[in-house]
Order: sequence, then C-alpha cells, then structure tokens
Amino acid sequence: MKRGVPGVGRATEVTQRAARKTLRDDRRDPGPDDGPSGVPDDDGGNAAAGDDSGGAPTSDGDDGDIPASGGDVPASGGDVPTPGGGGGRRPRRRMLKWVAAVLALLLLGAGGAGYVYYRHLNGNIKQNPLNLGDNKVAKPTPNAAGQTPLNILLIGSDARDSKENQDLGGARETFGSTPLADVQMLLHLSADRTNMSVISMPRDTLVRIPKCTDPEDGTVYEASIGRTMTNQSLGHGGPGCTVATWQELTGIHIDHFIMVDFAGVVSMADAVGGVPVCVDANILSRDSQGHGSGLKLPEGTHPIKGEQALQWLRTRYGFEDGSDLARAKAQHMYMNSLARELRENADLSNPNKLRRLAEEATRALTVDPGLDTVKKLYDLSNELRGVDPERITMTTMPNRYVGARVEPTEDAEQLFRLVREDIALDGKDEKPARTAEAAKEKRPAVTAEPAAPDDRIAVQVVNGTRTDTLGAASGRASAVAGLLQEKGFTGATADTAGSLSEQLTLVRYPSADLKGDALRVAESLGVPESSVRQSTDVSGVTLVVGADWREGTAYEAPEQDDTTPESAKALNGADDSACMEVNPAYTWS
Repeated sequence: MKRGVPGVGRATEVTQRAARKTLRDDRRDPGPDDGPSGVPDDDGGNAAAGDDSGGAPTSDGDDGDIPASGGDVPASGGDVPTPGGGGGRRPRRRMLKWVAAVLALLLLGAGGAGYVYYRHLNGNIKQNPLNLGDNKVAKPTPNAAGQTPLNILLIGSDARDSKENQDLGGARETFGSTPLADVQMLLHLSADRTNMSVISMPRDTLVRIPKCTDPEDGTVYEASIGRTMTNQSLGHGGPGCTVATWQELTGIHIDHFIMVDFAGVVSMADAVGGVPVCVDANILSRDSQGHGSGLKLPEGTHPIKGEQALQWLRTRYGFEDGSDLARAKAQHMYMNSLARELRENADLSNPNKLRRLAEEATRALTVDPGLDTVKKLYDLSNELRGVDPERITMTTMPNRYVGARVEPTEDAEQLFRLVREDIALDGKDEKPARTAEAAKEKRPAVTAEPAAPDDRIAVQVVNGTRTDTLGAASGRASAVAGLLQEKGFTGATADTAGSLSEQLTLVRYPSADLKGDALRVAESLGVPESSVRQSTDVSGVTLVVGADWREGTAYEAPEQDDTTPESAKALNGADDSACMEVNPAYTWS
C-alpha cells in the first residue's frame, strides 16, 4: 500500500484508499455517466460564447470610471480598437479569485485526494475545445529523460449566466452578456517536475486576437484589426480563443486550460478553513462614491474566508496605487498562502470538507477535453503536489502603459523565453551556465516540420537595426540577403521599403509548417533557436537583422540572460512575510 501524504490525518488516508479503488473502477467502466442519477444540474460557470453583441467595456470591475490598470491614467488613451463593438458600458466587479479556486482543486492532492471517491463529480465538469485558432505551436523538445514541461492556462470568466454568479458579480443588467477573460495566468510545470512558474497577464493588455471559430455554431471571428484588450478573446468562441491568443503572443505551447467563474468561490474558501493574508495598515476598500470591494481589515495578518476572501481578491481601491497590477499582486499573495494552507491545514483531512470543496470546485470548472474527468484532474494534482512552495514563483507580465491600457515590454519576451526553454524563474536550476557559443550549437527541435532544401526556402530580410539613439544601419537588409544567397538560400530577398527596431536579430515564421525552414535559416547564420519565433505579423520566413548585428558578415549571438526580469515582480511561494501596502486614502482608525 502507498503511504499517505505526510502530515495528513488518518481520515484522508482512508479516503485515498477509497479513491484508488474508485479509479480502478473508472478504468474498468469509463464513461460520462458515472455519477448517480440524482446529481443536480450545474447552473453556473458556463462561459457562453454565442453572444457577441456587447462592446468592450472600458470601466473597471469593482468600481466606476477609472482605467483598469492605473490610478491616474486618463481613460481616453490607448490604441484600443474594439471590433464588433457597440452597446453600453458595463460596470463590473473584477473578482481576481478564480485562480484561487483552481489551485484549491489542483493542489488538493497535497492535502488528501479523497474527493475522487465521488464519481458523480465528473458530471459537474464542463468542457470546451483547447485551441480555436488556425495556428499551432509545436510541443517543446523532451529533455534527456524524455520529460516535457506542462503549460496550463488558468482563465477567470466574468460570466453572469446564473443567479449565483450574478449575485456575486453584481451588474444585473449584464446578465447573459458576452463573457470576458478578466483573469489570465499561465502555470508552467517544469519538465523534471521540480519547480512551477506562473505568469499573470493584465486583463487590459493590448494584443492581436487571432482568427477563431466558435465550436458551437461555427461563427468565425476574424483576427482583430490592430490591438485590442486580451480579455475580449473569451467572447470570440470560448476559452480556446484565449489559448490561441496566448500562444500567438508568447510562442509557448499550451497543453490545457482551466476556466472558473464567480460561483463556488465563497463556499470553497469556507471549506479550506480560511487563508491568512496581511495588510500593513487598516484598510477599508470603499470611497465616497461607493467604489471599492468593501474589504475591511485591521493591520496585520488575518485568516479570511467566504465573502471576505472574495473581497480581497477583487480589491483594487486601497491597495498600493489602485491599479489592476496591485490587485494581481494581492492575488499572488493569496494563492501562495492558499497553497501552503492546502499542504499544512489539518482540517483538510476531514472527508466531508474535502467532499464539499470538490463539489463546489468541479461545478465551477470548464476545461479542455484533456482534463474533463476527476481522474484526469487527480492525476494532474499528483504532478503539482510534488513542487515545494520554495520552488513556486509568481510573476506579472512586464508591461508599460499605452494610454489607459498596457502592452508587453522587452522584459516580457525574456520572461516568455525562459518559460519556452523551461528555465526556472527562481534561478535555482541545476544547469551549467549558458553561453553564446552553446546557444549557437543548439539544434532544431524534433517537433518541427522538416526543412525544405536551402534553395527552396523563401526568406525575406528586413533591416531592424534602428534604435532609440541610432538610425538604421544603411544597407543591412541587402547585405545579409546577399550573405544568405552565398550560403545557398537563393530565394532570399531584401525588403528595402522600410526598417524596424529590434534589439536582437530574429527569424520569424507565420505557421508551424514553416518552423523547420525558419530554424534552418537561423542555424546557417548562427542565430540561436530562442530567437526563432512564430508571429502573425509575417506571411513567410522573415529574418529581422537586429541592432546586435549592425555590421559584418558573421553574427555573434549575445550571451543570454537567464534571470527573471525585476519588472516581473516575482514572488516566491514560500514567502509568508509578504504584506500588501495600503493606500493612506483608504485606511481607518
């Protein structure tokens, strides 16, 4: 018999044995109708994708009319086209709490796996296709042990498609309207399963949403014209379009998504027994106009649960500068604390509490087909529970303001690269230091399509040497195109119509079938694989000669920095001393 999880009570060990028996039964008798006939229908959390009538709201969630990601940024700024817009503004309460619900389920294995005993939970779980876009991102190359990383996109929907969701989310006039993906976090589990990294993307990040097709009715949502807020991706057919948007932006292959909504969070927080959080002063999140979550806490560390936990996770007014970024920081603290509680709290050895937590969690979930049973979620929890809190790193995508919105910075690309290359964000990987020479020797991933013969590969060369202080180096596109032709790439041509500004030399390709060609071009020039990226901005293999190659015919790849950018605001999962800074305007005595 396998030993129970250390620190977990005898009751949990008993339920684990029952769970294993249930899993054996599931293997003998799989199917969607495992549960008893009396299972109640789920009335919440299904983020419908059919209604696209509403425009992109511009007001923030728990408040009134100030911008989503900045306290004093004027609401009128930003290149924010809203295709398919129209309709009125939708005051919404932004509840950054869904991921806490997800981790409560996924990390439950660390506190006991008794919830899998209740086979009818399978019927609670809703599913949608994983990727609604046309482009695919190749899976990462396995490591020497044959292991590959696991990337899971956690999505929080603001859908108000049930009375419970509506009561928790407010804004009754928005009942049944197009949902928004107001929480988006990528969870990366390393190939060797020793560490976990999480990247949050602010909901008002400006991105290009790719073409997506609704799996329910076949509606085609064309790619966005210009950039628009990333939270609108959910309304373009469902969570699979949010997955497609992330893959287009980051180049990271996403294996699964888990989407949760307003429903169930209060009861799940109660089932956990409370999550300790800290504020550095008394806080009341409410201003004279009624904006705010209503959170009221005295200075210090306090366990929160129920509606108070929900208030913490949606609080923007009162934390630091009142931005969405401060709210994300508060959520990171909550999630880390929740993970610790799930591992240490003896109350979770109570089978009845486990059952209640599992019931609420599964009713709030929408997942891809790869996670559509309790057994699959249980297997996932087994993978996640092996990661020590000291090896969990929470980050926010580095960004800068564009009017009232934000856009990814160069540091964001570095963060994405670290995840693509499975480099731990806590810097504790036991790996030899990377060098430019080692990067040049890196060979194409085995998952790429085979490259065409060199003389059959069409390559467009663009001058990207312009910087903030230097103009474009004259003739670089033509010079490098000539170099490629000498190497046998007779289809290389120079784009002399304009210039770009890129710090590093890059090779871009539009779709997975051209990745092999792009890798071959990069290899011929000594450009590292990390600089080969999929992009919808190009129509074929495109070499952008960056500011790191302003002269000469031999490219010298710069030594890569594998540290997590400071602008990512990393928070370690074991840090129980973190405390939210309270804005003096929202304190009380």
